[in-house]
Amino acid sequence: MEAADVAPLLPDELEAPPNAALNELLNVGQEADMQGQVEEFLAPQAEYNEEEEERKYYRRKRLGVIKNVLAASLGAMIVYSVYMGLLQMQLILHYDMTYREVKYSNLGLEDIDRKMLMGINVTPIIGLLYTPILIRFLGTKWMMFLASGIYALFVSTNYWERYYTLVPSAVAIGVAIVPLWASLGSYITRMAQQYYEYVNYKEEHVQEQKKLPKGACNSYIIVFHSVFYIIFHLSLVFAEFPMFFVLNDYLRESDHILSSVTSCGANISGVIPGFNTTVLKNLPASMLLIKVESVLMGFAFLAMIIFLVLCGAAYRPTEEIDLRSIGWGNIFQLPFKHLRDYRLRLLCPFFIYSGLEMMFAITGFSLSYGVCVLGLKKLWLLIVVYGLSCSIFSSLSLCLLRLPRWLCLIGGAFVHGVLLVALMAFSLTKNQPSYQAPLLVISVLWGLGTALNKTGVSILVGMLYSEDKERLDFVYTIYHWWQAIAIFIVYLWSHLPMRAKLSILLATLLLACYCYWLMESRLAMKVQYRLPRIPRPRHKVKGYRYLEEDNSDESDSDKSEEDEEEDRGSFAGEMGADDGEEGDQEVGAPRADSPGARRRMAGGQRPREEDANVQ
Repeated sequence: MEAADVAPLLPDELEAPPNAALNELLNVGQEADMQGQVEEFLAPQAEYNEEEEERKYYRRKRLGVIKNVLAASLGAMIVYSVYMGLLQMQLILHYDMTYREVKYSNLGLEDIDRKMLMGINVTPIIGLLYTPILIRFLGTKWMMFLASGIYALFVSTNYWERYYTLVPSAVAIGVAIVPLWASLGSYITRMAQQYYEYVNYKEEHVQEQKKLPKGACNSYIIVFHSVFYIIFHLSLVFAEFPMFFVLNDYLRESDHILSSVTSCGANISGVIPGFNTTVLKNLPASMLLIKVESVLMGFAFLAMIIFLVLCGAAYRPTEEIDLRSIGWGNIFQLPFKHLRDYRLRLLCPFFIYSGLEMMFAITGFSLSYGVCVLGLKKLWLLIVVYGLSCSIFSSLSLCLLRLPRWLCLIGGAFVHGVLLVALMAFSLTKNQPSYQAPLLVISVLWGLGTALNKTGVSILVGMLYSEDKERLDFVYTIYHWWQAIAIFIVYLWSHLPMRAKLSILLATLLLACYCYWLMESRLAMKVQYRLPRIPRPRHKVKGYRYLEEDNSDESDSDKSEEDEEEDRGSFAGEMGADDGEEGDQEVGAPRADSPGARRRMAGGQRPREEDANVQ
């Protein structure tokens, strides 16, 4: 009943809190402080320096480009270290007759090895047909990642050595060789172009994404390709680690291995006639081989991660859309059309020789001269010396920053020419340890020639097409496809006499030097070269990227006369894109598809060529 006696309090009878006025003043003060902070935040900062921030931004971009070059070089080095080390160990084990009979009696490992080598050496011949399509479809970075995955697949098949595992993986490697190297070459050159853009970001042609001036980024091309080959040639050193640390302890002495060999060097035919078929004194444990393959597999995965995580994109997303929007038929035809350029045609002999000489150093000189004289246990020493020589002397190409570009190629050709003549007269007898020093000197000098040749050719191709970023994948595809042809030639000539091999090398070298001199003389006389016309991108979907050039909200009645003329001109250009002779461009021809020209057309301005005609 007490609750009923309590009268409800009216609002007027409620007493105000004792600090109400103070709280209201505090709320007003807080709102004033917040408003002041907002105004201070939105006001222009006195300490903010836009030019300094822009400079720091492009400095970070340049460091990212350097990181991309180092990552691509390191990834390629690891991939080929794993691939060559495993292939060498596999071929030595499978060559031993005791190993074949004890572990794989009725499997036919010898026949499997022949077909595996055929898959690696023959399949790249058709690389010109699909390489540009793969690179444009996947992108340069993803092509390198996919190719490294195929090499990792080859390593994984050695856990279970059968015909249906080894041969298909070898064919897959043959398919991936040309795309991998074309992607690496165009990626390094593209990084040089990006570095130039980030250094000269204030230039008008960089801000408007116009074509780079001719020769503007040549110095960066020289430095980046030199760094790439300095790192990559170390793969020849690391590839000998399985041989040195594992397999060398199981090899027989040279007296037994070379017991039936009669002569070495220039007098022999084939590789090493009379080489003993039992080279292992005892068989390595299966668990040891599994451990070695697991380590190699781990490094193969590491290379994939490097390509995936550390390598940045070679092109902007809009550029990649433009590159693949020219039509797959045009992408398929453009490598063949680029052969109309006399610069590429005259460099083809050097492309071939670049593949011949490196394969001869690894398979011809190291076996027919090195192993035949010193024994199989010294094979790792010859390859390591050759690899270190290639890596160290690749830095000599940095001299092209001050010296003429022909010096690198002609210098390497001169060194190899002298060595080829000397090897023709270098007939040796078996098992002569006293010849170790001369053979190591020849390995060092051959590595000098290889370094100058490899870096010189890659730098020259990049310099010739330094301003055409949309042509890089085509020209590097042609370059490495001719190298694949050279690998196939080395595979075919394995049974020829040694002097015939040396004669082919010398004839190819002389032809390459003559063609290169002819190319440089034509360029000095300013003979115009023909470049195939790159068709204008045809986009099926209109996204935000293209609203400026093509307003989807504009009706036909709203178009101006200049827009209608542009539409008629673009339609006529697309209809005539496939004409053979009319689709070619001469040197210095104006580009109607540059971003600046499209922006001027979108802004209602006349192109510069039209202004000139009106005047």
